[in-house]
Amino acid sequence: MKAYMELTISQLLIFARNRQVLIWSMLFPVILMVMLGSFVSNDGSVSFSGAVVDADGTEASKTLVAALAEQEGLEIEQRQDRDEALESLEEGDLDLVVVIPNGYGEAISAGIASSGGNGPAVLEAYYDETKRTQSQIALAVVNQAADGISKHITQYRPVIEISEHGIQSLELSYIDFLVPGIVAMMIMSNNLNGVAGQIASWRERGILRRMQSTPLRSSAFIAAQITARLLLNGTQAILVLLIASLIFDTQVNGSWLLLLLFVVMGTLAFMSIGFIIAGIAKTPESAGPIAGIISFPLMFLGGVFFPIGNMPEWFQPIVKALPIAHLSNALRQVMNVGADLMAIWSDALLLGIWM
Repeated sequence: MKAYMELTISQLLIFARNRQVLIWSMLFPVILMVMLGSFVSNDGSVSFSGAVVDADGTEASKTLVAALAEQEGLEIEQRQDRDEALESLEEGDLDLVVVIPNGYGEAISAGIASSGGNGPAVLEAYYDETKRTQSQIALAVVNQAADGISKHITQYRPVIEISEHGIQSLELSYIDFLVPGIVAMMIMSNNLNGVAGQIASWRERGILRRMQSTPLRSSAFIAAQITARLLLNGTQAILVLLIASLIFDTQVNGSWLLLLLFVVMGTLAFMSIGFIIAGIAKTPESAGPIAGIISFPLMFLGGVFFPIGNMPEWFQPIVKALPIAHLSNALRQVMNVGADLMAIWSDALLLGIWM
């Protein structure tokens, strides 16, 4: 027990003395979280930029311009030159250009007088074919404005009405998705890369061989390594979560104990992989690249930055076998949904297999 405690303290002192690695391993996840959270995170709203060219200049056309300006999600600006507006559309500065042709007001008046018998007034809408999805949504917003004016003019009375009932769901943003993934990435990097490099270095310097000639048990050595890294990872995870809460107002809806349990399981799973890499690598110089070949793809395939559901269906079963996929999913379920252990037992089981 005494040897275990001394080795644990010794390992913690090694972490503390290597301040460059300690600070960088702490700062990198925080910087990445703040950058992605600031640049990508939003409230889920979608807006499009458009221009309207009023070549008619009548009261009817001005009414339409005002209706377009009031449409939510469409930032409309008025242009005088049609060719200039189309040029901005071609350059990608605009998503949509609406041209109100000369004679629009007369067509509206004629349509009212003849109860629509002369046909509808025509608007010209130009969009970027390379942005078909965004353009179709923007066109739907314009159609909504035009439809509202048509119904007002023709005194249209709907036969069917919709009774709307809003239900508030769990409000999550990208930062709520990102923070648990950052914690999972940090656990993977600290243990997979850290253990592989450190053990390979100790073996090359003969430290492990000298330990074998002492009464020290290998179980005490491994237990001390695990304890020290658990303390380090737990502290770093709590700091990341506190910083995310202060900056982005994230919160842990579930149990903190369950969250820390998965931090422990993730640490053990990636330490196991780190020990395997250390056994394969002959030198510390080769341990780093081998660990990088494994950890770099896992960082992008394990659902850290993007949902696994967005990946090709044939590839998802492979991704779901990775430990970081289950670690990040379990952390998200606990933080965002408040799930208990029964709801995420499959994630715990797979992490236990990797341990």
